[in-house]
Amino acid sequence: MLRVHFSGVDLSRVRLSDRPDALWETVLSFHRLRDRRGAKVFGEWRRESRTRLNGETRLLAPVIPSRGYFPDFLTPREGVRGMEAGLEAVRATATERLRAELALLAASHRQSDRTAPQGCGASTQQRRHAAPLAGGRGDALALLAGALRGYHRAAVEPYWPHIQSRIEADRAARGRALLDGGADELLASLPPMLRWRPPVLEADYPVDRDLYLRGRGLLLQPSFFCRGTPVVYRDPQLPPVLVYPVTHADAPAPADDPGPPLGRLVGQTRSTVLAAIGGGCTTSELARRAGVSLASASQHACVLREAGLVVTLRHGNSVLHTLTPLGAALLRGGATAESLQ
Repeated sequence: MLRVHFSGVDLSRVRLSDRPDALWETVLSFHRLRDRRGAKVFGEWRRESRTRLNGETRLLAPVIPSRGYFPDFLTPREGVRGMEAGLEAVRATATERLRAELALLAASHRQSDRTAPQGCGASTQQRRHAAPLAGGRGDALALLAGALRGYHRAAVEPYWPHIQSRIEADRAARGRALLDGGADELLASLPPMLRWRPPVLEADYPVDRDLYLRGRGLLLQPSFFCRGTPVVYRDPQLPPVLVYPVTHADAPAPADDPGPPLGRLVGQTRSTVLAAIGGGCTTSELARRAGVSLASASQHACVLREAGLVVTLRHGNSVLHTLTPLGAALLRGGATAESLQ
């Protein structure tokens, strides 16, 4: 079990990330790629992604094992600014930190070898591939960054608008909880594997661990590819981040997937409904904003959702509608490539 200990100051410093983190999604998706569970959400994604890979898994597997610890330096906070900013931070990892975290990884491999069924532990070849990194070799770090970039382009980037829309929907639900009841309500609204028992946030976790925030607050990072349990940094001195899974309603679709025809959106009423959703609203709020009946608001929201312009997430006894990046771009009259990254 994970126990995150809050003080009054920490509660005032709880923040919600304003976007997906490219490196967290990349690293956690690499776990999902080798995990057979969650076929309904990830099955087709796995099949499509594997066809685009070109040897990246061989380079990444030594530092991102299929279970257990992976080094904190792989997911610097700069990843929230995009893949290139995150990779620049990875390449700048100090040699001392690199050696310390890879030593922890090696110890984790040895523990895995002792407890895993025969043939399921870390291979000698995997450990050999990690050795140049442990030596602080700059070329090895550059090679790792290149593998992360290549993997991201194959397995994450094509699905980024879908990932972004799910995270924006989750943010809308958490933001509404924060407005309704402050940090207490926000923490209580998190997915079921997280339980707010003031002043401690408990979570299902593979090991027993206590994280004391000590006035630093906590950044909540929703993640599309996080599954089952949340993730935190191993190093307690790093700024506290809690990565938790969003609710999945459907499987990720590539950005160029045509989806249902947008011709169904023609009409002033539906355009009004799309604009009324704005930064998020319930069905009853949508009906009031758009000046339509509750049944009509629900129907319009359903059509917009099927067209890929709206995401709907259950929040308590109601549902919350938010715009996808495509829906927001349509209201703006078009989207730049940067807005979809």
